[in-house]
Amino acid sequence: MANFGEGRRSGGGGMLPLLALSAVAEYYRLPWKPPVTASLLAANTLVYLRPALIDPVIPHISEVWFNPHLIFKHKDLKRLFLSAFYHVNEPHLVYNMMSLLWKGIKLETSMGSTEFASMVFALIGMSQGVTLLLAKSLLFFCDYERAYYNEYAVGFSGVLFALKVVLNSQAEDYTTVYGILVPTKYAAWAELVLVQMFVPNASFLGHLGGILAGILYMKLKGSYSGSDPVTMAVRGVTRLVTWPLRFLNGMVRSRRRRITGRGRVGRGQTGIAGPGIWRCQSCTYDNSGWLSACEMCGSGRARGNGWSLNQGPALSSSNDLPIDELRRRRVERFS
Repeated sequence: MANFGEGRRSGGGGMLPLLALSAVAEYYRLPWKPPVTASLLAANTLVYLRPALIDPVIPHISEVWFNPHLIFKHKDLKRLFLSAFYHVNEPHLVYNMMSLLWKGIKLETSMGSTEFASMVFALIGMSQGVTLLLAKSLLFFCDYERAYYNEYAVGFSGVLFALKVVLNSQAEDYTTVYGILVPTKYAAWAELVLVQMFVPNASFLGHLGGILAGILYMKLKGSYSGSDPVTMAVRGVTRLVTWPLRFLNGMVRSRRRRITGRGRVGRGQTGIAGPGIWRCQSCTYDNSGWLSACEMCGSGRARGNGWSLNQGPALSSSNDLPIDELRRRRVERFS
């Protein structure tokens, strides 16, 4: 998250094309394209760009700044949840989205889209809620009002810190954070301190709230053996929304499997199965058992012509039609 002092939509030197190029290149090399991560990238970018088509329905950034005082005073849940999707300038957006691209792909690929979506939804609420409680606690216990309780902040970085905690929770190796070697499990804590040193206008409380939200999420997930209620809700909504597509797909598949009386021309029996299919001995066309004459050449299904593929040959035919006669019958049949 970024404080108000970081500026409002100042120039970023054309960094958005770099973000688009990185996202396209990353998704192009993946055999499976994580849809939730792509949707989050698109949502954050569209909110920042505010295209004319959706501009009237997107609240202005002044209406959604995360401000604990205003949230408690007006019970403004819009500021609590929507502020995570707003960014003050182009570098702020691009830095967060590049981080989301890497973390989102790794987590969604390993967890699945439904569980990943439910986790992001939960972490947005938890990180924002923990930050709000931290600001209120500092005011109540320490009378620390100016720095945090009246602070204005926006950005997705609080959620990103929570995702970093989840991603590294089981890691046993080491990683580098801004050139400093630290245990991967504690990389989020090192980044919290270093980001605050290099970017003083960053929201320390928002980032801390994200880390604590990630730890709390992992504790709750570890202590709860059943299905995650949020995951179940997301899965139910997904199934409801995609039901028409699944219904149409099922109809198309059942229609393809249905036997329509059309056969195949060929001399081998490999891979052909099914009751009531007979092969014409004149042209080797496979016909439905409901037909009494060959669909290809018109020869009748007599004892000497055709066999059931499930029963083997009945009687071999010793009077195959001449090629000229076979061609003539085919022309008459389909002309």
